[in-house]
Amino acid sequence: MKKNILYFAFFSSLLLLSSCNSWIDETTEGQITEQSLGDNDEAAQAWVTGVYSKWVYDMFCWGYFPKVMELDADYISGPSWLFKAFGAGNFEGESEVCDALWKGCYGLIERASYAEKQIAAMTSLSAAAKNNYIGELMFHKGMAYFLMVRAYGSIPLAGDNIDKTNNPRVSVSRVYQEIFSLLEGAAEKLYKNTDPAYKIGHVSAGSAAGLLAKAYATAASSALGQGADTYVNVRTGRPYNVNGTIYSYAKPTIHKFKVQTVSGYEDIDANACYQKAAEWADKVLNTTELGNYEMSDYAHLWKIANRYSSEFLFCVYTPNADTKYKTSIHTNYEGVFTDATCEYIADGGWIGCTYNWYQLFDDDDLRITDGVKHRIRNEGHAKPDESGMQGGLYYPANDIYKKKVENKEPPFDQPNVKYWSFGGSPSDQFLAFTTKYMDVTDPTTGNADSPWPFLRLADIYLIYAEAKNELGDASTALANLQKVQKRSNAKQRSITELQALLDTNNELTEKELMRSAILEERAKEMACEGDRRWDIIRWGIYLNAMNAIEGNDDAGVSKSRLSRNLLFPLPAQEINTNKAINENNPGWK
Repeated sequence: MKKNILYFAFFSSLLLLSSCNSWIDETTEGQITEQSLGDNDEAAQAWVTGVYSKWVYDMFCWGYFPKVMELDADYISGPSWLFKAFGAGNFEGESEVCDALWKGCYGLIERASYAEKQIAAMTSLSAAAKNNYIGELMFHKGMAYFLMVRAYGSIPLAGDNIDKTNNPRVSVSRVYQEIFSLLEGAAEKLYKNTDPAYKIGHVSAGSAAGLLAKAYATAASSALGQGADTYVNVRTGRPYNVNGTIYSYAKPTIHKFKVQTVSGYEDIDANACYQKAAEWADKVLNTTELGNYEMSDYAHLWKIANRYSSEFLFCVYTPNADTKYKTSIHTNYEGVFTDATCEYIADGGWIGCTYNWYQLFDDDDLRITDGVKHRIRNEGHAKPDESGMQGGLYYPANDIYKKKVENKEPPFDQPNVKYWSFGGSPSDQFLAFTTKYMDVTDPTTGNADSPWPFLRLADIYLIYAEAKNELGDASTALANLQKVQKRSNAKQRSITELQALLDTNNELTEKELMRSAILEERAKEMACEGDRRWDIIRWGIYLNAMNAIEGNDDAGVSKSRLSRNLLFPLPAQEINTNKAINENNPGWK
């Protein structure tokens, strides 16, 4: 994939892309033609690589991704200057962030559709190769529509025969029909990851099936609130107890939320969609029909050498230190080091998880013992103490944990570093920062090669558990939940033990209890991967979960939300140029 991206750096310079009438329209005028590229496998690869490159340039490279998917969530926080209006819930106050999702996804769909026409017309390709290339393009279109329908609700569909200046929004269910059709077609056409012709780093038949399972589960859970009352428990709450000027962390408490049907999903059959979600997840996890997919062991999961393992069904990859095909992932989550060995953070390292999230874990869960930075030194912490020694911080501020960390981690190379406990009052510097994106080719560059994991196998195990639970098979749901937990050394609880943890008042049915456990496991496993907002949105508990924080979070970022926050506002440019759209989503101008 890295080689392909670099190859496309020249090719993409020949693509003159612009928005003529609306962001749904990406003109092909002036593009390099299929005739000049030729009718061969190399030409087909170039067209497909052009679509992969779209994710990096221009979607991720400007810093709007993954921000647009990540920052509006209950367990995610960071400095107010980074979260700005968008992270505080005022999406119109930072409209370029929301607009980037719309513009980027429609641009990708248009590029993929145009590439598909060129490849479909080629005569020199084998049937298997042509199908695979077209399947890759169908996957990307399905992914783009999936990202948009979750964010905006009903949207227009793009296509050759559509007047883009007069293109109405279609229903949410119609958008999902398009997603299902694209991904089912992709699953049929794509190579299995065990096929000799499969290219590492590209999507496979299992990628399409995994995304299908996730899309079906999203539609199902969004429609589930219809009919009888159903509930889910979430451990959350205000971050601090305040006594005068003294702050102390408040432990998360159990909140019982009623599952609400998401607007636009009223005509979707939740049971039928969960049947499909289970069917497609089962094909990935329990058969070799679509290839062979295995979860990585935790010790290697986030290492460079493991980036192309079957755990990762779809990632956005980028070359290291490239000035065009770049992302801000490593900078935002890990920080830029002064050199490769000392781990002194000179810049970045801003986005992290809150203490409410941290408290969800068992003490020996690898996702916090190894997956969270417990000793940090950056600009904000490098303050001399009375002896003139430079300082850093421990997370959390716990003397027992400090000893564990000191015994486990090697010291930094500077001999005069003294670490101190930091916390007890709101601060964007005292968060649970992930280590998922630490292992890069060069941690001293702002454009390090951290991939973004859009879809992982662990996600599919949890989707399968969710679907089986909603279909009445709690034992299979529990078994698959425990497969994810076992990998990270988490305690594998029985139904009775889960009840003692998540339902102390014995108010939930077994299905609701398992639902609560799976949703919490998703928060732990998929943290800092752009999933949390969309999970609480699709269950209809977003407003409850955000407002249960009672205002500001650990870093002082406002989590108060209104009903308008359930959907992103449509770009003003789209409303102004598309005659068929004359109003925005509820609550937005």
